[in-house]
Amino acid sequence: MLRTTASRFVVAAVAAAALGLTGCTAPDAATSGETGSSSAPVSAPTPLARTGTPELRASVVAGGLSHVWDLGFLPDGRVLLTQRDGRIAMLSSTKPGATVTPVDADQSDVYVRGEGGQMGMVVHPDFAETRRFTTCQTHMEGSTPTDVRLVTWQLSADGRAATRVADPLVGGMPINPSGRHSGCRPTLASDGTLLVGTGDTARAAIPQDLTSLGGKVLRIDLATGGPAPGNPFADAGNPAQRLVWNYGHRNVQGVAVDPRSGAAYSAEHGPTTDDEVNLLRAGANYGWDPSRGGTVGGYDESVPMTDLQRFPDAVSAAWSSGSPVEAVSGAAFLRGPQWGDLDGVLAVGALRGQKLLLMRLGADGNVAQVTIPPALDGAFGRLRAVRLAPDGALLLSTSNGADDQVLRIDPV
Repeated sequence: MLRTTASRFVVAAVAAAALGLTGCTAPDAATSGETGSSSAPVSAPTPLARTGTPELRASVVAGGLSHVWDLGFLPDGRVLLTQRDGRIAMLSSTKPGATVTPVDADQSDVYVRGEGGQMGMVVHPDFAETRRFTTCQTHMEGSTPTDVRLVTWQLSADGRAATRVADPLVGGMPINPSGRHSGCRPTLASDGTLLVGTGDTARAAIPQDLTSLGGKVLRIDLATGGPAPGNPFADAGNPAQRLVWNYGHRNVQGVAVDPRSGAAYSAEHGPTTDDEVNLLRAGANYGWDPSRGGTVGGYDESVPMTDLQRFPDAVSAAWSSGSPVEAVSGAAFLRGPQWGDLDGVLAVGALRGQKLLLMRLGADGNVAQVTIPPALDGAFGRLRAVRLAPDGALLLSTSNGADDQVLRIDPV
């Protein structure tokens, strides 16, 4: 199991004025007055190629938000975002000073407690034709929590409202009434299938139970909610097992796909030690088993995150935090010539650690080096969403609970 010591490189300081921007600021010039229905693609300028390691500049796209869980990019340059308290909103652009417009969507069945609520999201690749996106939520019937589920929505032509078109797209993911270990990060794979990282809901038997959707990475047909072609358990008698791509996870908070190789990685929380980043493989076991094979009661968090004694064939982590944990969250690959030597680096946000971890991968797929940009080391608090925008910038979100922000990170 590879552990690395974080080194640091010089990055640009954050402009003090940017820290004061909120969602009530004036829109940037390129989007002033934008509320229209166009979904035509916006062409991004050709990025400037760089050599060496660029400095990084952080700026505030918008503020005045609450626990921004995820970000989804529309073809016309706007950005959908989810907030854990059960709200969806629209940013007018990915640039500093973007306006924030609420999206009217029925969120009355979102169960908001602890780590649960309105969580991850993906914009469908055919959004220009269908205007569809999918979110992940903790769900309740009346006031009773029932499951974690994926819900597909259609955005109205003016972008101000969304209606459900598949509820659920996938249901039956386990839920903890406390909200603990809810997951839930959906990400599109390079083949267009939907990868969904889930949490084990702090129930000991779930990670190793192939008939449960908790503590797994699922691989789903985005159009139908059924198992994607080629899933490793496609012939299983249990319908839930057919959705499972791999298992033995604790609480997956991030899934990132390398756009060049197609390799997928998860970022997940450890207990008091060993957060992990894992290279995901079909049918693999990642070795988390707080039930000790069903021999102990409760939720025994003293077991290893990857228990190679119990599961000799379990996949060891590509990176492990050791102690203390960082509470890693969203993840995305940096891609493009503007990133210079950072092209191909995996960027991972940290909640507890309140930093951005930049992970350079080795030829074996393991993490060979970790660096921490000083400008993103405690400057903004807890970092949750990490997504690469179509224009090549890295967008992050904060999850502090008060005046949360969407940040734009550019190489300079």
